[in-house]
Amino acid sequence: MVTSSKTCRKGLKVDSPAKQAKSQQVKHLGIVKRDGYLAPFEDAIRGRHEHAQWKYSQYTDNGKSTLSDFANGHEYYGLHKLEKGWVFREWAPNATDIYLIGDFNKWKESPKYRCKRIKGTGNWELKLSENSINHGDLYKMHVYWEGGEGERIPAWTRRVVQDEETKIFSAQVWNPEQPYKWKKKSFVPKTNPLFIYECHIGMSQDAEKVGTYDEFRLNVLPRIIKDGYNCIQIMAIQEHPYYGSFGYHVSSFFASSSRFGTPEQLKLLIDEAHQHGVAVIMDIVHSHAVKNEVEGLGNLAGDPNQYFYPGERHEHPAWDSLCFDYGKDEVVHFLLSNCKYWLTEFHFDGFRFDGVTSMLYYSHGLGEAFTNYGDYFNGHQDDNAICYLTLANILIHEVNKHAITIAEEVSGMPGLAAKFADGGYGFDYRMAMNIPDYWIKTIKELRDEDWKPSSILWEVTNRRSDEKTISYCESHDQALVGDKTIIFRLVDADMYWHFKKGDENMCAQRGIALHKMIRLVTASTINGGYLNFMGNEFGHPEWIDFPREGNGWSHKYARRQWNLVDNKELDYHYLGDFDHDMLSVLKSEKNINKTAVQEIWHNDGDQILAYMRGDLVFVFNFSPSRSYSDYGFLVPEGAYEVMLNTDSKLYGGNGLADDTITHFTNSDKLYAKDHKGWLMLYIPARSAVVLRRKE
Repeated sequence: MVTSSKTCRKGLKVDSPAKQAKSQQVKHLGIVKRDGYLAPFEDAIRGRHEHAQWKYSQYTDNGKSTLSDFANGHEYYGLHKLEKGWVFREWAPNATDIYLIGDFNKWKESPKYRCKRIKGTGNWELKLSENSINHGDLYKMHVYWEGGEGERIPAWTRRVVQDEETKIFSAQVWNPEQPYKWKKKSFVPKTNPLFIYECHIGMSQDAEKVGTYDEFRLNVLPRIIKDGYNCIQIMAIQEHPYYGSFGYHVSSFFASSSRFGTPEQLKLLIDEAHQHGVAVIMDIVHSHAVKNEVEGLGNLAGDPNQYFYPGERHEHPAWDSLCFDYGKDEVVHFLLSNCKYWLTEFHFDGFRFDGVTSMLYYSHGLGEAFTNYGDYFNGHQDDNAICYLTLANILIHEVNKHAITIAEEVSGMPGLAAKFADGGYGFDYRMAMNIPDYWIKTIKELRDEDWKPSSILWEVTNRRSDEKTISYCESHDQALVGDKTIIFRLVDADMYWHFKKGDENMCAQRGIALHKMIRLVTASTINGGYLNFMGNEFGHPEWIDFPREGNGWSHKYARRQWNLVDNKELDYHYLGDFDHDMLSVLKSEKNINKTAVQEIWHNDGDQILAYMRGDLVFVFNFSPSRSYSDYGFLVPEGAYEVMLNTDSKLYGGNGLADDTITHFTNSDKLYAKDHKGWLMLYIPARSAVVLRRKE
């Protein structure tokens, strides 16, 4: 592979095989030290670790360069403006001839626009004079191969647009006279804790249409900032032919989706977020690619396996898509360069990697139970994909040491979010995907009287001690058509008729109360971060259904109705106000994600739960009908003031407790030596309260 620019960043230190062997004799890998149950599988863990070390050494010429140097494919391939003229390059080893066709030559082949194969490689190159092409020109490749030909969009193109009338996609020359000038040139995300607002540009507006980067920046970003989130996770950035795929069937991996606007408008959005202290990460899809041949990589030059696994592993059995061949150096180069491109060109602060489970296993995780550690080391894992993910994390943090990487992974693979030096894969966080599943199961299958606080606390804190997680009650997945959000499961059709102030029935009141409690117990027990999907913070009704033939290509359910939360006559603002104040309280305890979740008390019969984090005490009464007076909790002695109460009238509650009172602990001789006393509280049914110990 040919790459261009160099970087002075220090690379990963790779010991010689002899030194590695000597060190292995005297110490275990870090993740094995911390979890003795992994000891029987240490050889497998070490094998994966050494595989990544070997490939790293290969890609960096035994450490003489860096992985960032290797991941510069985007600076070499594709169309580039030079000081004088243009150059275009494409990796297409199976091609016999390539022409550029477009507006500049009336879409007809001509010798001037014929590429030449670079001798001894699979690369093709075309050099053009200054005026041969212009900013805004549409173009494609016309590729020939043995036994066939076809028009193709270049794999490394940075701009793709769709004709509104013909619906045909084309690459577009993009070279504005004035490149974007960043106002905030450097940015360090706030991660203690990380509060993520998951969003989608196109469906972010009230209007029944596709929203834009500018509309999001002007209309939605201010809401996110005001609410108190410090990170935006944007879906569907990479270009995708079908809007309804939610951005998961990617065709052009280096092109920001033009249906939302220009690259400069996306940069302006990110820049403005940074100016307000908000990080921006993107959903990056490296787990599969769209099948499309004309728009995508499915058959770029007559070889369907150029980028993808051959044989049975070629297609994803559940996603109707193609699976990358992570064992091919050129593919790894393509994907690593893609990571670096989004970091450097757009100043994204990191990535949430989609579909990691699908990458890790030959089965894509389908039909596997993952009930014991043996299921992670039984030979059913794709070591090439594991190696790629490990290298991707090394690269991303080499390019930007403050970058954030999150794995969407459901199997529970040990070490996923552990440091590479300890034998892990290097992600900063993993999604706590067990939590939304637990809430759905609880709401669907259990009576309110059967909710067990011990089970709730176990589930929201059930994680590996050495790996940080992103906790969440629900994401976009639960909002899709065919599923239901938490608020819709709780209230259902009564949201249409009884979500106006003064007109709430028992079902609506129950939903409002539990919506707040579920969010509070999930967000307050994080060890890394908390995620909310756009609109769910205020109980956005209904579901997400993108325009498609089955719904008459309607945008009615592919939007966010901000007017609901802005209408103070409706109950939605209660939930939105609570979300804002909840984040504010959690941020008031410095580095709350790093403090221990210290259980104070639980009683499944009473349905009472209490725990402490730093100086904050969290008390929950999940009983639907029983309120308790003078319920005692043994806590550090002192005075406690109420910081947040889900039952407050400010949040649509009944306001049964006096939150202005300072609560003093009652002394007890038995616990005097421990400096503990009894905190006696009135806890209304179906409510939660947060108190702070005063100095």
